[in-house]
Amino acid sequence: MKKRNARELAMDLLVAIEEKQAYSNLLLNTWIDKYKLEQKDAALLTELVYGTIQRKLTLDYYLSHFLEKKKKISNWVIQLLRISLYQMVYLDRIPDRAVLYEAVEIAKKRGHKGIAALVNGVLRNIQRKGLPTIKDIQDPIERTAVKTSAPKWLVERLASQYGFENAENILSSQLLHAKQTARVNKLKTTVPQAIAALEKEGIKAVKGKLVDEAIEAVKGNLANTSLYQKGWFTIQDESSMLVSLALHVKEGEQILDACAAPGGKSTHIAELLNNTGKVVSLDLHEHKIQLIEKQASRLGLLNVNAKVLDSRNASEHFPPNSFDKILVDAPCSGFGVIRKKPEIKYTKTEEDILSLTSVQKKILASVADLVKPGGLLVYSTCTIDKQENEEMIKYFLKENDDFQLDETLKDRMPEKVRQYVENGFVQILPQYFNTDGFFIAALRRKVQ
Repeated sequence: MKKRNARELAMDLLVAIEEKQAYSNLLLNTWIDKYKLEQKDAALLTELVYGTIQRKLTLDYYLSHFLEKKKKISNWVIQLLRISLYQMVYLDRIPDRAVLYEAVEIAKKRGHKGIAALVNGVLRNIQRKGLPTIKDIQDPIERTAVKTSAPKWLVERLASQYGFENAENILSSQLLHAKQTARVNKLKTTVPQAIAALEKEGIKAVKGKLVDEAIEAVKGNLANTSLYQKGWFTIQDESSMLVSLALHVKEGEQILDACAAPGGKSTHIAELLNNTGKVVSLDLHEHKIQLIEKQASRLGLLNVNAKVLDSRNASEHFPPNSFDKILVDAPCSGFGVIRKKPEIKYTKTEEDILSLTSVQKKILASVADLVKPGGLLVYSTCTIDKQENEEMIKYFLKENDDFQLDETLKDRMPEKVRQYVENGFVQILPQYFNTDGFFIAALRRKVQ
């Protein structure tokens, strides 16, 4: 396949993400493999795609001062201007002259002289006049929306839930690059052994900041190693690892993971079970069940039983009191993982949240009777929206008086996290530890 320029690829990829409403991380990895990009080009492509999406509304605010409002411009030209301006504003190591040259060359190749002149004129105008000041925006909600590149409705929603300053901190922290962390498979190795072995493969890793079995990549990609293929670790955010710790797993237990794909938490539970007991992992789709089985096989886990099943119908397939512990890692708005899926900011709506809360309620209602008396039901999401989190738990407890918040959750959390545990739940905001935002609640079924 003909070698493609990383900037041109970034432009095309951004068009595809918008038009197909695809997840940037999945499409990006597919294209890196498809075009067999060298490490340097893959790194630039990744930077341009993630950075441009993360800062899209900010970039558009800047560009709006240099584009004729009535002039219709093709999507690919807008994307080319965005990635070019992103480099000029946020990437110090790339000289402006190189950015302008590449942008004009791509415009010539993909369009005509008029488009090349437009691109050249806009970028040179910005270079000459400088950028408009965001501080001049009078309305604080609009100013924060432009500054953090978030829709106004999301700024308003988070401000109403957390206060204005906290909302701005949440959204600002999600503009930072996501770090890569992994959970070491203690059935195969130890954290020190994994770090030492990775160094031999040219990967620099250090111990994680929260969870004992976590490591963090400082240099290199953990997924592109032979150790990953051998099942020494699983790529997973540290806040996500906290979920399985909340379950207080004991060897020999029967545990249901009601919304399991792609299998990160199921395999963590299976490892904590030390390959004893059983993890029943449910998902709606056959191809996602195959992902779970593939992960379990790679990690050498024999106690994962993956099934195609809508967890809203779980009560029809399992008798009451079937499981010692149940995890509902519910479908959610995903506002805690904006660093890794920045397009979520622009594609999700308040209507989506209402729809999701309906699904969350149905899943919880279906699995509640499957927990043994005295057993635990852990509810988690990768969002920071209170309607999907604290409000959902309040609703569930109102509807199910045989459950209560488990205040011993604090004892199961790492020391650094305990300050954020309140009663039987914890909301990790992304700025706390530079991790994903996550909500976890532990509910214990009363013994009648």
